[in-house]
Amino acid sequence: MMRLAGKSALITGAARGIGRAFAKAYIAEGAQVAIADIDFDRAGETAAELGDAAHAVQMDVTDQASIDKAVASTVDAFDRIDILINNAALFTAAPIVEITRKDYQQVFDVNVGGTLFPLQAVARHMIDAGVKGRIINMASQAGRRGEPLVGVYCATKAAVISLTQSAGLDLIRHGINVNAISPGVVDGEHWDGVDAFFARYEQKAPGQKKKEVGAAVPYGRMGTPDDLTGMAVFLASDAADYIVAQTYNVDGGQWMS
Repeated sequence: MMRLAGKSALITGAARGIGRAFAKAYIAEGAQVAIADIDFDRAGETAAELGDAAHAVQMDVTDQASIDKAVASTVDAFDRIDILINNAALFTAAPIVEITRKDYQQVFDVNVGGTLFPLQAVARHMIDAGVKGRIINMASQAGRRGEPLVGVYCATKAAVISLTQSAGLDLIRHGINVNAISPGVVDGEHWDGVDAFFARYEQKAPGQKKKEVGAAVPYGRMGTPDDLTGMAVFLASDAADYIVAQTYNVDGGQWMS
């Protein structure tokens, strides 16, 4: 039985990595999926690879007109949006005394504003259309604690957890469930950039930080995008109907809360 049959989803940052894995899993469960990404060409390539149930839309999560256009395009394609995953995000790292206002503003704009305003736009659609929908935000174990070199990123993900709680409590009266997934360290092409930050600030050889964080996971390895898809499908399904304003750790045992 396909758990998302007849549902339509909008996933931000879905052209690659975790977002792409979510889209593939949702389609396998019977959903139609809008592949939303600032890189429209790559979103189109991903949609073509995933088949007729995928639809590419361009979305810059820091631009309200782009958000509104992407939501409208998804509704035009699928008639409605039942599920939103706020997946688009940026990472940055620096010692506290070296954080720049530009980096601070950019990362908060993408990670926090880029969660709030797509959530808001899709929630308005769901309320107007009478859709009892699901909104899933991507948090992080970094939002559960501080890290010496990752102050801004940690703060943004803590804000996502808090926003999930507030939005969940507000929107459930409309039948909209808002929850979040908190991954640990997840392997993928983005880790080249993450590793480079630590190589710079911790004087580590390229690849050393990645090996260290993988070895520190109680499960015994870094996560993969596919490790997160089960929770993403569950939270979008009818089985999660009574779950509201929660953030679930999917991290191989890195954090317990």
